[in-house]
Amino acid sequence: MTIADTFIILATLAGPVIAVQITRRLDERREERGRKLQIFKTLMATRAYTLSSAHVEALNRIDLEFSAGRNDEKKVIEVWRQYLDLLGDRSLTSEQWGIKRVDLLVDLLQSMGKALGYDFDKIQIKNATYSPMAHGRIEEDVEAIRQSTLEVLDGKRAIQMYVTNFPPPPEAALPTTCAQESS
Repeated sequence: MTIADTFIILATLAGPVIAVQITRRLDERREERGRKLQIFKTLMATRAYTLSSAHVEALNRIDLEFSAGRNDEKKVIEVWRQYLDLLGDRSLTSEQWGIKRVDLLVDLLQSMGKALGYDFDKIQIKNATYSPMAHGRIEEDVEAIRQSTLEVLDGKRAIQMYVTNFPPPPEAALPTTCAQESS
C-alpha cells in the first residue's frame, strides 16, 4: 500500500466526519445569530413600550447572547452596561432620567443593529415607531387605578358610597302586612 492509498483511505473515512462537524458548526452559528436577532427585533418592536414584559426579557437576555470578547459586539455590551446602570439610578430628576434613558436605548439599539448587519440611524430608531395615543391613555388609566387602589388599601383614601334607593321605613311596611293577614 502506498502513501497515496493511505491518504485516499483517510480522506474517505474523515470526509463525512469533517462534513458533519462543519454542518454542525454552521448550524450553531445560525442559531446564535437567530437568538441575537430575536433580542434585537423584540427591543425594536417594543422600544415605545419599555415596560412590556417582552422588552424587559429581551434586555435581560443581552448578557447571555452578546459577548464583549467579540469586536463587533463589544460596543453592544458597553452601551448595555451604561443603560443598565442608568435604569437603577435614582439620583436624576424624572425628566433628566427619561431623556437619558431614551438616548441610551437608542444607542443600544443602534450598536446592536450594527453588530447584526443593520444600518439604522439614531433618528430613525428614536422616531420611527408607532404608538397609538389610546395605548398611552390606557397605561395612564391603569396607573391611576393602581395608585388609587393602593391608597384605599393603605387607608389613605376612602371609598365614596351613595345610597340611591332607601328601603321603606318599617312602619310603612306594617299596614300592608296587616291588610294581607286579614284577608
